Amino acid sequence: MFLLFGLRTRDHLLGTGAMVCDVCGVHAAQQLMKRSTKFTLFFIPLFPVRPARYFRFCANCGVQRAIDPRFADQLAA
Repeated sequence: MFLLFGLRTRDHLLGTGAMVCDVCGVHAAQQLMKRSTKFTLFFIPLFPVRPARYFRFCANCGVQRAIDPRFADQLAA
């Protein structure tokens, strides 16, 4: 009998907006992403193994910056 289990990390796009990048200083499109990691059994995600993390991606320089979840809720609204 085989038991297939593991972890799966998924990125979900929450929104896109124009902001000034913290790194390059250019007013460019910023994508707000939510990254969640779940335990999987037979390729079916069952439950999260860590809290969701939020990131902001700059379209100009391509930098990925982690942001506070409370701030992410304000940006997505």
